[in-house]
Amino acid sequence: MGTALREITKIILLALIIFLVVSITLGSFRVDGESMEPSLQDGEYILVNKIAYSFSFHPPQRGDIIVFDSPSNPGRDFIKRVIAVPGDTVEIRDGQVYINGEAIDEPYISEPPEYTYPLTQVGEDEYFVLGDNRNHSSDSHIWGMVPLENIVGRAWICYWPLSEWGLVPNHPLAVGSD
Repeated sequence: MGTALREITKIILLALIIFLVVSITLGSFRVDGESMEPSLQDGEYILVNKIAYSFSFHPPQRGDIIVFDSPSNPGRDFIKRVIAVPGDTVEIRDGQVYINGEAIDEPYISEPPEYTYPLTQVGEDEYFVLGDNRNHSSDSHIWGMVPLENIVGRAWICYWPLSEWGLVPNHPLAVGSD
């Protein structure tokens, strides 16, 4: 009886450790709205890597799709694509996004932006983010930069619906001599 109880205790402890590790490193997020179409659809569920930017592995990169606490609506998580990183300049004009003075190629957007955004430098520990559905997204062109401290993690895997199962389409954005 003592051996069986010991084995059950080991299994319970192992399950608890696995649960804690998964809870600390991964999060689940439901895409709400059309702002990330065509890359992500309303109602899809994704896993978020919550430690991707922790422990100084590397900061968010241009093209990463991230989940973050909204700077304009505390308590609400948003999902958007990182367009510009600390030190970059960003400008939107004539239906084109410019990073450090260079137009970027964005094959993932549904349509070019119909708005302008003045030439602005991204501050230290800040990120400029946009939805892929440029003209139907509440994002940095409306409410400004996302502080690093607001970033929950990097979108990783779409797991629901099963027909959409796969890696989230992060697209590296090469600018200048990157």
